[in-house]
Amino acid sequence: MKLCLDCGLAFDQPDWRCPACFREPVMIDGHLAFAPALAAEGEGFEPEYFEKLTKLEAQNFWFRSRNRLLVWALRKYFPQAKSLFEIGCGTGFVLSGIQQALPEVNLCGSEVFSAGLTFAAEWLPGVELFQMDARRIPFREEFDVIGAFDVLEHVEEDEDVLAQMHQATRPNGGILITVPRHPFLWSPVDEYARHVRRYTARELTQKVRRAGYEVTRVTSFVSLLFPGLMLSRFKQALIRSEFDPEAEYRVGPRVNLGLEKILDAERALIRAGVSFPAGGSMLMVARRN
Repeated sequence: MKLCLDCGLAFDQPDWRCPACFREPVMIDGHLAFAPALAAEGEGFEPEYFEKLTKLEAQNFWFRSRNRLLVWALRKYFPQAKSLFEIGCGTGFVLSGIQQALPEVNLCGSEVFSAGLTFAAEWLPGVELFQMDARRIPFREEFDVIGAFDVLEHVEEDEDVLAQMHQATRPNGGILITVPRHPFLWSPVDEYARHVRRYTARELTQKVRRAGYEVTRVTSFVSLLFPGLMLSRFKQALIRSEFDPEAEYRVGPRVNLGLEKILDAERALIRAGVSFPAGGSMLMVARRN
């Protein structure tokens, strides 16, 4: 069901014109915009990051490995899913990976910055993309799965986002979430990325449960690389004058391939049932009650 953000009416019709108050979203750069005031300048991110991301994601070990983990989790925990909505889809790299692996799943994506949707549209021809504030989702019980992949840490009101995700999830549907883990790893990298927080498993679990979900699986990832990550982050926190925000991503092709193989092995362990207690990031799977 579509949800009018002006009067609160849920309705089911082909277009977005509300049958009660007759309001409809505007168009920005060819996409429906539900939060036009934030389309060019919002909180928690910088629009110019998108161009940098497009140069990193397709080749970098971290982004590629996260995509494979998410595709596995979607197949494992939501094998009957027919629809998936990603909030904060950025350049569309994750949705593109899901589309290639699971072409039968109907995909939608949203991003608060219209600049991100310009890049996403190139990755995702035929996929419906919206400009939207995740704190106000214009759907009710519409999607089998909703994904938020490294999004919640950018939003001060993360519990509002989770409540909105619950509203938009179909009964017996669920969510996939990834976030940066362990507050003690806070460093200039987090400040540069405009993070509000890093999560503990307990904090995220409590917030997801309060939103109305039952947690199915929690595991860290980037766990086999955790010792090196800790050393890197502690060094960055101590020597701020030498901080290079892109250093962790700027690795040679052989090192990049080696790190990707290590994360392939880690994913095999997660698939076998291992839930890592420590790692740079956390994956959470939950179902709607």
